Amino acid sequence: MTYSETRIIIGGLAHVPILIFVTNFIKGKFGIKTGGAKDTVIKEQPVKIIEVQDIVIKEGKTEAIKEFSNNLDSIEHEADELFEKVKKKKNKRKKKKG
Repeated sequence: MTYSETRIIIGGLAHVPILIFVTNFIKGKFGIKTGGAKDTVIKEQPVKIIEVQDIVIKEGKTEAIKEFSNNLDSIEHEADELFEKVKKKKNKRKKKKG
């Protein structure tokens, strides 16, 4: 006698609760009781923190940083001037077309 797939799947699913009950019963009989377990506390040694208080930067590096900053400022100023020139040219072209 042949059985359809659905009947086999339903039969398998019907046995799942029975298997869970049997495994829990065996685990309850032979398992370790967790109520009697004791907590153990481990004390760790404190971590040493070393702070660096004095930071020394070489004079050459500070001069290079200042020079770089000045160069960036001059580039930004030139970019602003160029933007204004382009803006003025666009306005002149619009007035000529209009």
